[in-house]
Amino acid sequence: MGRTRNRNQNVAPSRKLDVARKPEKGFELPETDRRQAAALVFRISEERGLEILLLSSRRTGRAVLPKGWLNAGEEDYKAAAREAYEEAGIVGRIAHKPVGSYEYWKELTTGSMLLRVDVYPLEVEHQRKKWPEQGRRELRWCRPTDAAKMVAEPALAALIRWFTPPD
Repeated sequence: MGRTRNRNQNVAPSRKLDVARKPEKGFELPETDRRQAAALVFRISEERGLEILLLSSRRTGRAVLPKGWLNAGEEDYKAAAREAYEEAGIVGRIAHKPVGSYEYWKELTTGSMLLRVDVYPLEVEHQRKKWPEQGRRELRWCRPTDAAKMVAEPALAALIRWFTPPD
């Protein structure tokens, strides 16, 4: 019998609980499908300055950006803009290049999966009166320092804290 390698041996102790479980029934996403796109929705007003839009996640209620999976053949920035519309009714100008990325553990019925999220700035032009996920999430405009404190992922918090709107 060969030696068995503990798959947790290279994981920092604080992350051992987050290690992905082996998916059931042979389900495995290719590496390219382990990413999502998010919109860093922002607005600038004379009275409040720069504000970032945070949403509540549907399942846990934690503070998140509008984000989700890419459709087949869809460009990342277009997926981010689509998610902003579907989750918050936001329509605006989106950058074609990400300002950064972060990783998080997504709980699936088959186990946990580490996902990479590329973040695209989206300046609000308007909010639709109706949108697909209306009423399912709480929306909140925050100053960047406050928004950074509300999100769970340290890399996302840093992106928000140091965000400068594109010209």
